[in-house]
Amino acid sequence: MTTHSIEHHPDLAEMRTRFERVTSTPAAQAVEALALITGLYLAASPWIAGFSVLGALAVNNLITGLAYCVCMSGLGSAYERTHAMAWTAVGLGAWTIVAPWVIAGNVDTTRTVVNNVITGAVALCLALAMAGMAGRERTA
Repeated sequence: MTTHSIEHHPDLAEMRTRFERVTSTPAAQAVEALALITGLYLAASPWIAGFSVLGALAVNNLITGLAYCVCMSGLGSAYERTHAMAWTAVGLGAWTIVAPWVIAGNVDTTRTVVNNVITGAVALCLALAMAGMAGRERTA
């Protein structure tokens, strides 16, 4: 079985240059900054929105928010190596939306549903925007 390294790809220099151009745009930097703020809010939302007594959802939001920050934080500086993590962030945004109904216990209160659906939708849109950045310049 033969494996091929990306380091031997003939267009590697062009790909790196393109990814660097895409992530240095103000739009990409704004998406990354907003994504980090969204992830931090998601992590702190049980205490901000007042549902920290719902332990399972509070821990879920804390872990999911921190994971979202980790996924989205390296994209601006090393997009060519980390762009697949944007797709993980898409999954985290979708999970945030459905979490109040999926997590065991009676945690689907109005406060938790509104908080998670809005935060999850914002996280999902930002992650999709970042994931789409790679193809943006190629078609432009």
